[in-house]
Parts: sequence; C-alpha cells; structure tokens
Amino acid sequence: MCDEATIIRWAKKGLNRRQFGALSGIAAIGAGAAACAPMSGADGNAGSQDGAMTLPAMAERTVSFPTADGTMDAFWVTPQSATTSNPAPAVILWPDIAGLRPAKYDMARRLAGRGYSVLAVNPYYRDRSGQIWESFAQFAANEGFAKAREYREKLSSDAVMRDATAIVQWLDAQDEVDTARGIGTQGYCMGGPFTMYSAAAVPSRIKAAASFHGGGLVRDDDQSPHKLMEQMDAALLIAIAQDDDAEAPTHKIILRQAAEAAGLK
Repeated sequence: MCDEATIIRWAKKGLNRRQFGALSGIAAIGAGAAACAPMSGADGNAGSQDGAMTLPAMAERTVSFPTADGTMDAFWVTPQSATTSNPAPAVILWPDIAGLRPAKYDMARRLAGRGYSVLAVNPYYRDRSGQIWESFAQFAANEGFAKAREYREKLSSDAVMRDATAIVQWLDAQDEVDTARGIGTQGYCMGGPFTMYSAAAVPSRIKAAASFHGGGLVRDDDQSPHKLMEQMDAALLIAIAQDDDAEAPTHKIILRQAAEAAGLK
C-alpha cells in the first residue's frame, strides 16, 4: 500500500538497523514480484532468467527525450526480435515512489521477454536524472520519503498527463514499437494513478492501464483519476491492497461505478 508510515513499519518490523540496511540488495517492497536475474548475452544484449523460464535475448539502453517540462530519461528494453519489420506493442512502466532502480529494470525485462517493448520512465526527471536509490529498503532507511515529497510536488495530474503525451510521441517514433496496436501502461503505488492519467491524456493510443496498490485513485477534486474515466478508452486493471481497502472500503465501489458509467471494462 502507499501509506508512508505503514510502509516504514513493514520494512523495519523485526529488523535491527544492520539487517534493515542489508535489504538494499533485495527486490523492492511492493514491487509485486521478485526480480529476475539478468544475464549478459554473447552479443552484448541483455537476456534474463525468470524462475524456471529462460527469457529471450533483449536489447536495452538508457534513453532521453523532450517533454513540455524538460528532458525525461527512461530505461528502454525491447525483445531482440523487435525490428521495423517485426515491431512489438509498447508498455509504459511507472515506478513507485522510490523511482527507477534494479527491481523496476528487471520488471521491465520480464515484460520485454514476453514480447513487449517497454519504457520504464523516471517520474522525477524534473529534479534528478537516472536512478536515485538502489532499492526500496535503501530508500526507506535513508529518509527517502522526505526527498521524494519534494520531487512529488511537481507531479500534478496535469504534469503527468503532459509527460504521458511526450512518452507516447517518443514511443511511436521507435522502430521497435508496433503503432498499429494500442499501448499499455502499468504503475505501482505512486505510479498507479499515473497510469490512469496517461490513459486520459492519450486515449487514442493507450488502451490498457493497470494500477497495482495505487494511491489517490479516488479523491474529492476534479482531477481525481476516477473522475477522468470519461476521457479514457482503455481497459483497466485496478488491484487494491487489503490495507488500502480497509482504510477506504468504498473506493472500490466508486471506481467500479465510474468505470461502468464511462463504458470501460
């Protein structure tokens, strides 16, 4: 879930300071899946092994492109088979509050291994480029929330929608992207509502949005994600954490009613 105090308590529960610090090499809290172990291919491109399943070779690199507010950077990973003659559908990955880090890179690789061209974006590019924290544990143990709050002040719904528009424009210019197929987007915690803002910003291209334990999906203001569903043309997957549901049990009902009113799955 996205409540700061609860996340910190969860991370520190039963751990002394040394043990908590040791978590910095482990996959992020709340990532929703364990990280796979990347392997270097003989051709210099990345491959990875996902449990018992070996993923195909992939190409990956850091990219940057202009937005209305500056220059966004991101992690770009595609199947090696994705070419101009054989493009793949695109996915935008919005990370949680701890931003880009190895756990998110590995999640992007797993998606690419299943045939998608994946862009894991840096939501904090207005302040910092690239990776800031190595893991969620490191983030939580080193006052990451205080720093992230400063960065988040610039991430209004309008700002995220401007970013989403620039992201889609960049994706559609890539040879590895199948522009004849819709774009998907997925986000975690802080990134959950960003998927819905993205779907509202570019409804002609974004056709699937998934929020995992997203925070702030139902608010009172006019820019609440659930109030923007009328602007979307996407199928939605909204996964709500048990703790989030306990705190706001009516939100799942409001979200479902809003989707039905907008004619969304």
